[in-house]
Amino acid sequence: MNADTSPNTAPSTSQPVDPSQNTSAETMLSVRDVTLAFGPKVIQHDISFDVKRGSIFAVMGGSGCGKSTLLKSMIGLLRPAKGEYLVGTENYWAGGDQDRVRIGRRFGVLFQSGALWSSMTVGENVALPMQMFTSLKPHTIRQLVELKLGLVGMLHAIDQFPSELSGGMKKRAGLARAMSLDPDILFFDEPSAGLDPITSARLDELILNLRDGLGATIVLVSHELSSLFAIADDGIFLDPDSKTAIAHGSPTWMRDHCDNPMVHAFMHRERTAPTSDGDR
Repeated sequence: MNADTSPNTAPSTSQPVDPSQNTSAETMLSVRDVTLAFGPKVIQHDISFDVKRGSIFAVMGGSGCGKSTLLKSMIGLLRPAKGEYLVGTENYWAGGDQDRVRIGRRFGVLFQSGALWSSMTVGENVALPMQMFTSLKPHTIRQLVELKLGLVGMLHAIDQFPSELSGGMKKRAGLARAMSLDPDILFFDEPSAGLDPITSARLDELILNLRDGLGATIVLVSHELSSLFAIADDGIFLDPDSKTAIAHGSPTWMRDHCDNPMVHAFMHRERTAPTSDGDR
C-alpha cells in the first residue's frame, strides 16, 4: 500500500503520557507503529499502545480522527499500511488466513447498531458463533446461550426477534453474542450511541460488571464523555490534524492533567475549530 509519509504527517514527539498507568500487568494486545491508509491517503500513522489484561481501553477523539478505522483494523477488517498487531505473542497479520481466523476467535465485537440478524431470534443470534466454530451439542449450546443472556439481563428475550427490542436491549443482546465464544478481548464500537442517559448508564454498569466479574479485557471507541469517565482506565487520544495519537492515559487523567489544547477542549466540551474531514 502506498501510504503518504510526507513531512506534514510526521509523528508527534511530545505525546503526553499518564504516569500512573500500570505497566506490569499482562499485555493482551500490542499495537506497534501502525499506519492506516486508503491508497495514498493516510488516516493515522505511527500509532503504538498496549492493552493490559482486565483494562477498559478507550480510543478517543473527535469526529473524523479515525477512531472507527483503527477499530476495524484491530479486529481484522482492514490491513494496516505499516506496523503490526500482537495478540499475546502472535502477530495477527504475519500468518495466513487460517491463522487470522484462529486468532480472531479470541475477539468478541459489539457493533454500534448491535448488528443482530433480523430473521433470527435473540437466542439464535447468540448461538450462531457456537454453531459455526465449535462442535458443541445443541442442548449444550442452548445452556450456554441462556448463561450469556443471563449475564446481560436478557434471558427473558431469548425467543424474541430484534424488531421487538429497544435500542438498549439490542446492545445487550449484541453483547451476549460478542461473549458467546468466551473471547480474550471484547471490542465495542460506540456502545452508548443512540441511547438515552439512563440506558447508557446501565450499559456502563454492565460493562464494568463484566470486567470485574469475568476479568474481561475491553477496547472501546467512544466520544461519550460521561461513559469514558465512568468506565475507561486507559486510552489514547487521536488527532485528525497531525494524524496520530497526541495523548495516552485514562480519560480522567487527560481531563485533569493533559495540557494539550485539543485534548483539553475535548475533555471539557469546549468549542474547537472544525476539521476538514468528515467522521470515519
